[in-house]
Amino acid sequence: MKQSGKHKSLDELANVLDSCRKAGRRVVHCHGVFDLLHVGHLRYFEEAKALGDVLVVTLTTDRFVNKGPHRPAFPEQLRAEVIAGLECVDFVAINPHPTAVEAIALIRPDFYVKGPDYADMSKDVTGKINDEERAVAAVGGRIAFTAGDVFSSTRLINRHMSTLAPEVQSYLAGFSQRHPADEVLGYLERARGLRVLLVGEPIIDEYVYCEAIGKSSKEPTMVVRRQSAERFAGGILAAANHVAGFCDDVGLVAQIGDSPSHAAFIAEKLRPNVRPTFLTRRDSPTILKQRLVEHYFFLKLLEIYEINDAAPSAAEEDEVCRVLEREIPGYDLVIVIDFGHAMLGERTRRLMRDTARFLAVNAQCNAGNLGHHALSKYPAADYMTATENEIRIEARDRHGDIRQLAREVQGALGCRRLAVTRGRHGCLCSERFGTPIEIPAVAGKVVDRIGAGDAFLSVSALVAVQNAPLEVIGLAGNAAGALAVASVANRDPIDRVALTRQIESLLKN
Repeated sequence: MKQSGKHKSLDELANVLDSCRKAGRRVVHCHGVFDLLHVGHLRYFEEAKALGDVLVVTLTTDRFVNKGPHRPAFPEQLRAEVIAGLECVDFVAINPHPTAVEAIALIRPDFYVKGPDYADMSKDVTGKINDEERAVAAVGGRIAFTAGDVFSSTRLINRHMSTLAPEVQSYLAGFSQRHPADEVLGYLERARGLRVLLVGEPIIDEYVYCEAIGKSSKEPTMVVRRQSAERFAGGILAAANHVAGFCDDVGLVAQIGDSPSHAAFIAEKLRPNVRPTFLTRRDSPTILKQRLVEHYFFLKLLEIYEINDAAPSAAEEDEVCRVLEREIPGYDLVIVIDFGHAMLGERTRRLMRDTARFLAVNAQCNAGNLGHHALSKYPAADYMTATENEIRIEARDRHGDIRQLAREVQGALGCRRLAVTRGRHGCLCSERFGTPIEIPAVAGKVVDRIGAGDAFLSVSALVAVQNAPLEVIGLAGNAAGALAVASVANRDPIDRVALTRQIESLLKN
């Protein structure tokens, strides 16, 4: 960035503004992303400046920009440089914090100014405007709103600078005509009142970051140097955390081991509104999947399972069934992710199918169960998600048309609704006996695909249980998957605000 005397750190600003106040000058503060500066921003700054003598603009740092998978279009240093070039702006700072509250406390403005689209505070999905108002009051200032026209950076970027392929932009433009953003977001808002039970196996995902240093001098073996390690709450734990971002009442039935149980780690990682019931499998570890990851290229070199996947005993299956018989009647939606590692036997699967009001299922194929686990273990589900490869395995057809195979598998399973996830090709959704429809992928940056399918199911099931149109189910799932692949493993659960912002961004045309 070209440095100017206007560009300061927040700490530097605090000292400079003290001198301004001592000289009797009133301080005005504006805060935002300001990604793609336009005439609306200029008018907003000029109107704000008229309220005082010194105009300070703080920008949301890139890390905390929450406007969809392709934003910000311009990095923070360029955004700051452009704003510093405006005559009406006296000082610019990049705010390193997730909200403006910390900046307000340091700047202590006489007026904190927001645009007219924030005047109705009840429409702010983040709830941050209320926190900002309290922060301004705490330093003796007032919040004010400009009255100018509202312009949209997101709409301008989508129309003229989108990183999405032209066919995806065209699809989203048509989708927004059929299903406006308010309709899609309405399903997510109404999900808050759903009671959701998640059933499945907890998995501790451990990434061991290492540096490849060469081949052993005596054997044909790659040698790596360990650097650090990170653990994530995966499997059904990740799905429960995703759902808990949207629903107030979330139950969890899961089976952990006793040697080791990782119970403290799991308790620490679960969101507070998840109510878990943990069953214990004796003389077994809680499943741990360790991956050696070359840190520079983020390449997974090797995966190691710590697991007991022997068949469950009759007593273990009895215990699972007793708990589910007690729990399931109290829930509107049961989400099952079966990783095929022996928690869920035939009697358990039949019980869930027969007692759940709405059953959403993913029966996942992975290295630990390939050839021994199949979608057909869950006939007559209300909603099922599967990867394209899982559909091909179920159909025993590697090369056939996926649309036809999906219809055949869905018919054979008696599944009411099916979503087939296809990575960069998006997803394929179908009603039983209906024609599948294709919804394109909307992901921007892909960091890690681990957990993307769990995110897709967790969010799309909340929409499917409300009998939403297929297109809405698929887009909601794709948007959740896009957020998931932008993060490492399950480091960050899907957040309601982030998904709301993303869907708003995608559907602004």
